Amino acid sequence: MTPREPLRSAGGLPAGVTPGPSILHRRVASHVANSRRALGGGMLTNSWALAAGRRHSVGRRWDGTVLAVGNTAAAECRVERWKDVIAVTAGNVHTATNTGRSHTVGLRSDGTVLATGWNGDGQCDVAGWRGVTAVAAGWRRTLGLLANGRVPAVGRSAEGRCDVQCWRETVVLSCGDWHSVGVRSDGSALAAGSNRRGQCDVEAWRDLAAISAGYLHTVGLRVDGRAVATGDPATGACEVDEWEDVVALGAGSYHTVGVTASGRVLAAGDNRYGQCEVGGWRSIVAVAAGSTHALGLRANGTGVTAGNNADRQCEVDAWSRVQLHRPGTRRRTDVP
Repeated sequence: MTPREPLRSAGGLPAGVTPGPSILHRRVASHVANSRRALGGGMLTNSWALAAGRRHSVGRRWDGTVLAVGNTAAAECRVERWKDVIAVTAGNVHTATNTGRSHTVGLRSDGTVLATGWNGDGQCDVAGWRGVTAVAAGWRRTLGLLANGRVPAVGRSAEGRCDVQCWRETVVLSCGDWHSVGVRSDGSALAAGSNRRGQCDVEAWRDLAAISAGYLHTVGLRVDGRAVATGDPATGACEVDEWEDVVALGAGSYHTVGVTASGRVLAAGDNRYGQCEVGGWRSIVAVAAGSTHALGLRANGTGVTAGNNADRQCEVDAWSRVQLHRPGTRRRTDVP
């Protein structure tokens, strides 16, 4: 959760960061700045330009409009009228015979939130939210981040996945299938929801810059560029201990992808659909992981994908000018 300037909220602070940044924030900013210089452009620890769901992919364009490809049965791709969007997220869920429907969420520059798609549990009921600085979507739910570090939630609350009312000083959010995770301003981690495979065992993590939740695992990015993981070891999605110089990462259902400061992409975990075939990608500035596909953003604003394309979720060849929100950048009306 990428690009010449750090992503910032409507209030001018780095997205999700509350006033009075801590030492960790300064360390994160320094690490990110070094990563951007190494890439010759922009890179952030968390991508808000891309989102990948079970059967669709979403991208935020330079002018605040949004692109989407994939299955439209639940209206999760109906984003063509969205404007002034600075961040996108999509509800992902593991591939199974009883899963598939999803929703898409967009954060607007004025701190309001848009949502489209499956709303069976009220996960799209975000029209009344105000002052939001970040959003995260999981299976059947949506979380928001307020400037004071608190987290509102809507949607299905089974297994405690929406039990985030007590979270404070939160600066980063992510949703998996049945669990939700976050990062506090001091770099420690938060988790709520199902812990049957140890995916919520993050209490010992420190110095985090980013975090991402998958189906049965969670991955974190430390300010030193190293990755940590917890959860089900069966698929290899947690085998990230040797990753270095990582500046962005994403957890899919059974796989994990990460971007290095050089713009290369790393992957671990299940590769039955080719979702980990990312070794040839170059000049990547952001990534997102869906259930069985991976999505990348090149520095030139175009997209690249790998993995399952059964619902056309990998058909991003026509995408252009996809990028993260750049504060203070005026819209250009002379470019189509």
